[in-house]
Amino acid sequence: MEDSEIVALYHQRSECAIERTAEKYGKYCYAIAFRVLSAPDEAEESVNDTYLDAWNSMPPHKPRVLSTFLGKITRRISIDRWRKRTAERRGGGEMSLLLSELGEIVSDGDVMDEYERRRLCDVLGAFVRALSARDRAVFLRRYFYMESVSDVAKHTHVTESAVKSVLFRLRGRLKECLEKEELL
Repeated sequence: MEDSEIVALYHQRSECAIERTAEKYGKYCYAIAFRVLSAPDEAEESVNDTYLDAWNSMPPHKPRVLSTFLGKITRRISIDRWRKRTAERRGGGEMSLLLSELGEIVSDGDVMDEYERRRLCDVLGAFVRALSARDRAVFLRRYFYMESVSDVAKHTHVTESAVKSVLFRLRGRLKECLEKEELL
């Protein structure tokens, strides 16, 4: 079933919209949630919450790329769940490592006003669009899809050492870009 047909089912308030979403994007959403949470039960709950959020968001939203729309929702829900869990008990894991890698460059957003958040999103989007295809894939796989360095290396067909080097270089370029835009 095409994405536009699934979105139309949401707009018609048809319950089979969730079934079709689960069939087509359930594994994709679960993979995103599991990378963040590293717990099968919590990842499954995040995916179910994604379906509910999608149901409540459409209408009025009519996403052109359903996978991206669902991925963003899953990522946000999973990160929120992870933050709540780690606020109760500080833990390690991949998510902590990811946040520490980018933490030196981008603040957690609590002190940013809405204008600065939008500017940051715009600058970050322009930064990512300007990257080469390989660098963009490495950056997004690591920091948006939260893949481990070894998974990024496997999917981009480079060594782990090369991935670490690219990420280090990209973080430096991102920092320079944010400083130039006076967002740091």
